Amino acid sequence: MVADQPLFPLCLITDRLALGPGGDLLKVVEQALRGGVPAVQLREKDLTSRELFDLASEIRNLTRRHHARLLINDRVDVALAVGADGVHLGHQSLPVAKVRSLLGHKKLIGVSTHRLEEILPAARQGANFLTFSPVYFTPSKAGYGPAQGLERLQSACRTSPIPVLALGGIRPEKLAELRAAGASGIALISAILNAEDPRKAASNMMETLAAEGFCAAAASL
Repeated sequence: MVADQPLFPLCLITDRLALGPGGDLLKVVEQALRGGVPAVQLREKDLTSRELFDLASEIRNLTRRHHARLLINDRVDVALAVGADGVHLGHQSLPVAKVRSLLGHKKLIGVSTHRLEEILPAARQGANFLTFSPVYFTPSKAGYGPAQGLERLQSACRTSPIPVLALGGIRPEKLAELRAAGASGIALISAILNAEDPRKAASNMMETLAAEGFCAAAASL
């Protein structure tokens, strides 16, 4: 694992537009970090470069304060500028191999996958982990087709030589079956961002992850 660090069992993906009018992303992320969230993926595609840099800088300060990691969606330049721990790449991002050459070997690279045939190429080019989605139905992933389901998640985990984080419709009551399918961790948005109490939601999710063996699995990677 990069920098001899274990992978995180949970990654919170940001979406400030999902918070609704008056929502404060920084406050919600800080509460989630107080609840134990170990990693944040900053994913705000509509911002200008300067706006994204400013927001990333503030979240970088929060993650450092809470000893959590920060990944920037797609933007290698912003990740380097704010000293993030890595990036998360999608279908329209730069090739994984090129990003690895830019970041070096001490940064994390995550890759979004939605089909089994996307897994091995990403791993071979230097990705550290993958998200596989949507496992369950979720409005934010509706554009990627119907839910993958547990059988396809299990196939993805068996195919992948690197950790797979389950994404899409994740709830605490689903964690046992996700672990049984082979997932190394989870990535999510609404279960924490839209919770009435993000700190409590994060704490409960981390406790359930630990109870189901996710945290021990991440620490052993």
